[in-house]
Amino acid sequence: EVQLVESGGGLVQPGGSLRLSCVASGFAFSNYAMTWVRQAPGKGLEWVSTITSDGPSTYYADSVKGRFTISRDNAKNTLYLQLNSLKTEDTAMYLCGRGFFDVVVNRAAERGQGTQVTVSS
Repeated sequence: EVQLVESGGGLVQPGGSLRLSCVASGFAFSNYAMTWVRQAPGKGLEWVSTITSDGPSTYYADSVKGRFTISRDNAKNTLYLQLNSLKTEDTAMYLCGRGFFDVVVNRAAERGQGTQVTVSS
Protein backbone atom coordinates (compact mmCIF):
# COMPACT_ATOMS: atom_id res chain seq x y z
CA GLU A 1 0.00 0.00 0.00
CA VAL A 2 1.37 3.37 -1.03
CA GLN A 3 1.68 5.76 1.89
CA LEU A 4 2.80 9.35 1.46
CA VAL A 5 2.88 11.76 4.39
CA GLU A 6 3.58 15.44 3.77
CA SER A 7 4.72 17.97 6.35
CA GLY A 8 6.32 21.39 6.62
CA GLY A 9 3.49 23.66 5.59
CA GLY A 10 2.39 26.71 7.51
CA LEU A 11 1.66 30.42 7.46
CA VAL A 12 4.38 32.60 5.94
CA GLN A 13 4.63 36.20 4.80
CA PRO A 14 5.14 37.09 1.14
CA GLY A 15 8.79 36.70 0.25
CA GLY A 16 9.29 34.02 2.87
CA SER A 17 10.40 30.42 2.57
CA LEU A 18 9.24 26.95 3.57
CA ARG A 19 10.58 23.44 3.09
CA LEU A 20 8.06 20.70 2.52
CA SER A 21 8.80 17.02 3.10
CA CYS A 22 7.06 13.87 1.92
CA VAL A 23 7.93 10.57 3.58
CA ALA A 24 7.11 7.54 1.47
CA SER A 25 6.48 3.93 2.47
CA GLY A 26 4.91 0.78 1.05
CA PHE A 27 6.82 0.79 -2.23
CA ALA A 28 10.35 0.99 -3.66
CA PHE A 29 10.72 4.76 -3.51
CA SER A 30 13.96 4.90 -5.47
CA ASN A 31 12.31 3.26 -8.50
CA TYR A 32 9.72 5.98 -9.07
CA ALA A 33 9.58 9.52 -10.31
CA MET A 34 7.86 11.74 -7.77
CA THR A 35 5.67 14.79 -8.23
CA TRP A 36 4.39 17.72 -6.22
CA VAL A 37 0.98 19.14 -7.04
CA ARG A 38 -1.09 21.82 -5.33
CA GLN A 39 -4.73 22.70 -4.99
CA ALA A 40 -5.99 26.17 -4.18
CA PRO A 41 -9.48 26.57 -2.71
CA GLY A 42 -12.13 26.00 -5.34
CA LYS A 43 -9.63 24.95 -8.01
CA GLY A 44 -8.35 21.71 -9.47
CA LEU A 45 -4.98 20.07 -9.00
CA GLU A 46 -2.10 22.04 -10.48
CA TRP A 47 1.23 20.45 -11.34
CA VAL A 48 4.16 22.05 -9.53
CA SER A 49 7.26 19.92 -10.05
CA THR A 50 8.55 16.44 -10.87
CA ILE A 51 11.83 14.67 -10.21
CA THR A 52 12.98 11.48 -11.87
CA SER A 53 13.71 8.32 -9.90
CA ASP A 54 17.44 8.87 -9.57
CA GLY A 55 17.16 12.62 -9.31
CA PRO A 56 19.23 14.08 -12.09
CA SER A 57 16.24 15.45 -13.97
CA THR A 58 13.79 17.94 -12.53
CA TYR A 59 10.87 19.77 -14.08
CA TYR A 60 8.94 22.83 -12.92
CA ALA A 61 5.77 24.69 -13.78
CA ASP A 62 6.50 28.14 -15.18
CA SER A 63 4.72 29.70 -12.21
CA VAL A 64 7.31 28.35 -9.74
CA LYS A 65 10.46 28.07 -11.85
CA GLY A 66 13.38 29.84 -10.21
CA ARG A 67 11.64 29.96 -6.83
CA PHE A 68 10.95 26.32 -5.92
CA THR A 69 13.44 23.43 -5.82
CA ILE A 70 12.51 19.76 -5.79
CA SER A 71 14.89 17.15 -4.41
CA ARG A 72 14.89 13.66 -2.95
CA ASP A 73 16.85 11.47 -0.58
CA ASN A 74 16.37 7.88 -1.68
CA ALA A 75 18.16 6.56 1.41
CA LYS A 76 15.52 8.23 3.57
CA ASN A 77 12.55 7.58 1.24
CA THR A 78 11.86 11.29 1.38
CA LEU A 79 10.89 13.88 -1.20
CA TYR A 80 11.39 17.60 -0.61
CA LEU A 81 10.17 20.89 -2.02
CA GLN A 82 11.98 24.10 -1.09
CA LEU A 83 9.71 27.09 -1.54
CA ASN A 84 11.41 30.50 -1.74
CA SER A 85 10.18 33.99 -2.59
CA LEU A 86 6.64 32.92 -1.80
CA LYS A 87 3.71 34.86 -3.23
CA THR A 88 0.10 35.06 -2.10
CA GLU A 89 -0.88 33.07 -5.17
CA ASP A 90 1.19 30.15 -3.90
CA THR A 91 -1.40 29.60 -1.15
CA ALA A 92 -2.69 26.04 -1.57
CA MET A 93 -2.68 22.51 -0.24
CA TYR A 94 0.53 20.86 -1.44
CA LEU A 95 0.43 17.13 -2.11
CA CYS A 96 3.14 14.71 -3.17
CA GLY A 97 2.47 11.85 -5.50
CA ARG A 98 4.11 8.76 -6.92
CA GLY A 99 4.81 8.99 -10.62
CA PHE A 100 4.37 11.70 -13.23
CA PHE A 101 1.59 14.25 -13.27
CA ASP A 102 -0.84 12.25 -15.43
CA VAL A 103 -0.87 9.45 -12.86
CA VAL A 104 -0.88 11.67 -9.78
CA VAL A 105 -3.75 13.85 -10.96
CA ASN A 106 -5.98 10.91 -11.92
CA ARG A 107 -5.36 8.50 -9.06
CA ALA A 108 -5.96 9.64 -5.49
CA ALA A 109 -4.34 6.44 -4.21
CA GLU A 110 -1.03 7.71 -5.59
CA ARG A 111 -1.17 10.96 -3.55
CA GLY A 112 -0.79 11.93 0.08
CA GLN A 113 -3.23 14.01 2.09
CA GLY A 114 -1.26 17.21 1.71
CA THR A 115 0.17 20.02 3.81
CA GLN A 116 -1.31 23.52 3.79
CA VAL A 117 0.78 26.50 2.71
CA THR A 118 -0.70 29.93 3.36
CA VAL A 119 1.10 33.06 2.18
CA SER A 120 -0.30 36.19 3.77
CA SER A 121 0.84 39.39 5.39
